[in-house]
Amino acid sequence: MGEMLDVPFPKYSNRVSIILVRPQFDGNIGAVARSMMNFGFSDLRIVGRNSTWSEEVRNRAKHAQSVLDNAKFFDDIESAVSDTSLVVGTSGKREKGSKISFRHFLEPEDLPEMLKDLEGKISIVFGPEGKGLLNSELRICDLLITIPTWPGYPIMNLSHAVTIICYAWYKSRGSVTQPSSDGNLLSPELKNVLRREINILSESIPTIDFRRSGIEETLHRVIMRGLPKDDEIHRLLGVFHTTNIAFEYFANNPEIWEEIISDKS
Repeated sequence: MGEMLDVPFPKYSNRVSIILVRPQFDGNIGAVARSMMNFGFSDLRIVGRNSTWSEEVRNRAKHAQSVLDNAKFFDDIESAVSDTSLVVGTSGKREKGSKISFRHFLEPEDLPEMLKDLEGKISIVFGPEGKGLLNSELRICDLLITIPTWPGYPIMNLSHAVTIICYAWYKSRGSVTQPSSDGNLLSPELKNVLRREINILSESIPTIDFRRSGIEETLHRVIMRGLPKDDEIHRLLGVFHTTNIAFEYFANNPEIWEEIISDKS
């Protein structure tokens, strides 16, 4: 009962990575491995933890020992997602007011539907039990996802959260296991270029300093939610690059900028 069967993995098995950041409890790690195997995932990545599995991890994983044996270990999230076209952060925190633009969430079933016609590696990142991902870590992510829960006690157990998100992918397997040839997700290299140009723009634009990080986050998230193609990003990069040159010129010639502003008013 509960034994492994000789059935091929789904095609998304190596396309989607499950990343645990500083997991605290061995039992949860083993349970995550088991849930991954339940729904046909095999790529487990661990950030900020040693590579020795305890007996509790092994026991909780049951027949998912291959997930543990093939797990990869990293010192930071950036290294763990370096080969990834789309990084999806998870969180149960739902701030309101000025922070709502930062935490613009998708729900688990939204993601496979959005990506059904696109190819490219995807990482889904889970924070440590209790605190979850820090804001600085969420900023590394291209999209955010949350699991709808009762607001009186919204934060789920780590392994339960992984289970629900893996189930959402498996349930949609008919649409995500056979990507069409319509296009690919951005390459990690091109996505890094986009981030760099957006960062330069947010640093260059004349505004109050505390607004810069919000501008950068909003630009990046809005663009990535559209799952742009390479040619679209190349056009945007041209716009950003030209804009950055213009702002650099105005920074060196502030009197011209002041004249433009005064004319507008």
